[in-house]
Amino acid sequence: MTADRIQGPAIRVQGLEKSYKQLRVLRGVDFDVARGGIFALLGSNGAGKTTVVRILSTLLKADAGKARVNGFDVATQAADVRESISLTGQFAAVDEILSGRENLVLLARLRHLKDPGRIADDLLERFSLTDAGARKVSTYSGGMRRRLDIAMSLVGDPPVVFLDEPTTGLDPQARIEAWRAVKELAARGTTVLLTTQYLDEAEQLADRIAILHEGRIIVNGTLAELKRLLPPAKVEYVEKQPTLEDVFLTLVGGGGKNGEHGEHGGSGPDAISARTSEERR
Repeated sequence: MTADRIQGPAIRVQGLEKSYKQLRVLRGVDFDVARGGIFALLGSNGAGKTTVVRILSTLLKADAGKARVNGFDVATQAADVRESISLTGQFAAVDEILSGRENLVLLARLRHLKDPGRIADDLLERFSLTDAGARKVSTYSGGMRRRLDIAMSLVGDPPVVFLDEPTTGLDPQARIEAWRAVKELAARGTTVLLTTQYLDEAEQLADRIAILHEGRIIVNGTLAELKRLLPPAKVEYVEKQPTLEDVFLTLVGGGGKNGEHGEHGGSGPDAISARTSEERR
């Protein structure tokens, strides 16, 4: 492994474009993901988040642009990229007939890893599933299934993990369980690229947040940096800091579709200065 691969960003995306006939899904996407952090790609349904993940995981070819994962080019070094990543989709991909431990052991064997039983037991303990390890997955709650699904993504210790809307369809308690699992990944040095449409999820988890809108990254920064895009609102002499929701809705538009804007009559960075504290009250 070269020094550049070790020291460079875990993920680098430059000018990524993708179209489906006349529909331009990605229109020049650029971002870097630092090693060992959680990067949230935030956007509405249809913004292109899953398309980005599918390109980075070598499941889809881009029309233009470049992308590197763990130092490997996704177009010319696809096999190396696949060895460096794990992908967890929107729905848990676990075998309900097997127990949680059997799911993990099976995957470890498929990857030809030594001592699959020990690997399974370590992951069950890591994700607080030891007591349920012998039970069939069909008896698991939604949060437990998601935790098992994330645990399975770590078989083989991939340095980069893609989580594509990992809490879709989960109840509030299950979402919190999944959030704990994601934080555990980053705490142990795994790089996580998380796609989500939930603003609170990005706030809770991400070190950096990029908002994908109409095929482009329109803002990229820490939560504190994004909040500084909006001035604080003052209500009865009490200063109110903008939330990530304020930032997101101001940048992408309040509630319209196909270019229609919400009641504030505009979107994007230029609209920020036009919004008054009275409108946000």
